[in-house]
Amino acid sequence: MQHLNIAFYSDSYLPAVDGVVMSILEFKRELERRGHKVYIFASASMRDKKRYEASDVFLHTGMRFKPYPQYSVALFPYYSSMPIQLKKLDIDIVHSHTPFMMGFAGLLAAKMGRYPLAATFHTMVNSASLSAYYPKNRALRNFYSAYLWKYTKFFYKSCDVTIAPSRAVAAMLSRHQIKNTAVVPNSVDLKRFNPRVSGEKLRKRLGIRDGERVVLYLGRISKEKRVDIMLKAAKLLLKKHDDLKFVVGGSGPELDSMKHLVTRLGIGHKTNFLGFVKNEDLPSLYAASDMLCLPSHRFETQGIVAVEAMAVGKPVVGSDDLALKDLIKSGKNGEKFRSLDHADCARKIERVLNNKDAYKTNAVNTARNYSTERVTDELLKTYEHLVSNGRFTERE
Repeated sequence: MQHLNIAFYSDSYLPAVDGVVMSILEFKRELERRGHKVYIFASASMRDKKRYEASDVFLHTGMRFKPYPQYSVALFPYYSSMPIQLKKLDIDIVHSHTPFMMGFAGLLAAKMGRYPLAATFHTMVNSASLSAYYPKNRALRNFYSAYLWKYTKFFYKSCDVTIAPSRAVAAMLSRHQIKNTAVVPNSVDLKRFNPRVSGEKLRKRLGIRDGERVVLYLGRISKEKRVDIMLKAAKLLLKKHDDLKFVVGGSGPELDSMKHLVTRLGIGHKTNFLGFVKNEDLPSLYAASDMLCLPSHRFETQGIVAVEAMAVGKPVVGSDDLALKDLIKSGKNGEKFRSLDHADCARKIERVLNNKDAYKTNAVNTARNYSTERVTDELLKTYEHLVSNGRFTERE
């Protein structure tokens, strides 16, 4: 395949280390190892712009996003990401990783410059997932609820291909009349995340005692992630097992609420809130734990943290819906519980902890399907088809 120049558009970038950012960086690394070139267009605060902008990273100054200070929102980032800049870079394909501000800038640039356009559906956009960010004004909340999917459908139908990170998401998009889909999951670097990683130093740093079993949650602390389900399950489990520790890694608008919940449940002495977790600490954090719990409700488009945990050999307990329904194989690499049922969540956590070694081999084997090399092969097949057969392959 010819070497491609690719423009990635994203609303999130470093220092944020969410699934979108890690996906972008991992694809960029592997694509460039194969001789392609990736340019990133994203938003950043003035301070982060000075730190992270480079010859192949174009950051548009944005406003800090209050619920997540590590994010910024670019306002009207269109003037410097128009076709004239893409022409200078000799871009072959545009790939948007968001439907919002920077994603729309990518859409405009692709349409005006007649470039093939791909877009990945990384994040669920529904009233449940965005409720934490809605303004308090009821009229505006109703407006967003009414028009959110209408805009989402407009955006992805405007693309030449919509990349879904899982079959469950592709099916969901089809139900919303978004049918131009290809399934390409996000990848995991199996050199970083592997069963040989040690978590002993981190366990000591976190004050975890020898013999103490650790249940980990890692991700945003927000309403749609339903961390409260795991904490209520913890209350039930601690009545029977005194050797458990619940570790919550991440930050977000519901952090204080979850801390208050832990106090009300009386499990503060058994719960450790880590806050923002540095990227370099992620492999050892999984290794320091006995399992991962993902209690999200109708939100996970892939559950990349679940794949990372499995790569380190850790089983996963998660809600039986959306992407986790396909990813988790009960009795093999983890267990699924009825969504929003904290009692069932507790039962499945107990089952995994009592037989954790039985899940290790299947967990590691599952993660191999998401290796950077294998997934990049699939992404390049999508690009090749688009460049060869897309509407905008003939440029003047």
